[in-house]
Amino acid sequence: MNENILDKQEQSPSSRMIKKGIAAGFPIMVGYLPIALTYGVLAKQSGMTLTELTLMSVMVFAGASQFMGANMIALGAGAAEIIIATFVLNFRHFVMSLSFMNRLRGMELKWKAPLSLGLTDETFAVSALHTEEANKDKGALFYTALILTAYLSWVIGSFLGGVLGDIIPEKLSQSMGIALYAMFIGLLVPSVKKEFKLGLIALVAMLINALCIQLGMSTGWAIVAGTIIGGMSGIYLLKEEVK
Repeated sequence: MNENILDKQEQSPSSRMIKKGIAAGFPIMVGYLPIALTYGVLAKQSGMTLTELTLMSVMVFAGASQFMGANMIALGAGAAEIIIATFVLNFRHFVMSLSFMNRLRGMELKWKAPLSLGLTDETFAVSALHTEEANKDKGALFYTALILTAYLSWVIGSFLGGVLGDIIPEKLSQSMGIALYAMFIGLLVPSVKKEFKLGLIALVAMLINALCIQLGMSTGWAIVAGTIIGGMSGIYLLKEEVK
């Protein structure tokens, strides 16, 4: 009797898709937790309250932007500088969202709209490996479970990092600042290995940032200028040569 009930539950499309989504999101969760903890510690160190740093994870959910935002807050940057810099850094999400929406063409808007808000580089990459779920019964639950697994691990990890920021020794929390640079280097190096010109774009952005600071521009606007001009240089450096 009990075995028959369990068999029926296992064959339920909803539970099957949810379990499969959680399983697909588990590797992302494992990768997010230590990074989220580090973000929480650094954000607390930059002067943000536990509520503020947790709400940033709840509302923004973008690791690179949150690290940069916390760093800019620590440097005393204004709200406009932070908003523009994070907007430019996250502009790729427009392209990812369009691709994701096209993949979920058969789903209702009530599913597609909230799911697109949960896209990150990692959830987008994993969802791209599971395109067949979009056409299956209850397939939306797979992507929901995948994104929620990543999202909740990031938010919880950020909160715990903020708590640890008040507990761990100050010297240890300050040393964790290297994680910000390590993360961006970790994102840059694999790309440079595939295309050397991407390294030149990063170099242009760094030089523009350094030049702007030397000219007396605030650190926040220097980051914005370096991000925008460095990104625009890619239009020239990466354009296809016309034969």
